[in-house]
Amino acid sequence: MADIFTDIRKQAGDTKKSVAWYRKKIRELGNKVSARRLINSGALARRPSNGKLNMFFYDPKLKNELPYYDRFPLVLPLQSAPGGFLGLNFHYLPIPLRVQLLEVIDKKGADSDYSALKRVRLIKPTIKHYLTNQLRSGFLRISEEDFLVASLLPVQDFRKASSARVWTDSRRIAS
Repeated sequence: MADIFTDIRKQAGDTKKSVAWYRKKIRELGNKVSARRLINSGALARRPSNGKLNMFFYDPKLKNELPYYDRFPLVLPLQSAPGGFLGLNFHYLPIPLRVQLLEVIDKKGADSDYSALKRVRLIKPTIKHYLTNQLRSGFLRISEEDFLVASLLPVQDFRKASSARVWTDSRRIAS
């Protein structure tokens, strides 16, 4: 399978297009976009990369206690944390808020840490602690030029709740 990110970038002519244009191109891909295909499309890293978005399969240790969780997070790591790392999972935000958060991060720098972002309201529902021993795949690293496309892909895999419920809760938390 061709790399989804490269394919969309080529269609854009390596120029920035509107969010609506990217969303339309992603919809045109239809069932070609899935978590499994993304993971199988690139070389996987053993550790998450700071300053880049990372996709990976995850099985939370406390999943029975959580009201819901994402099995295929899209995470910008912030810092090390006991047993793993702290990161922002963009899937917890509806697409318009993902784009807003990307704009904030673009201004502050993709390699910002928690102290640089902690006052940004949008990050509240996205901050998650990921444990290394709960990883179920390597990390697919997303380069900065593909952040927007990655954030628009419909590959979140919420368990125990619908995306709509998660996003409603996140809007409330971020306000």
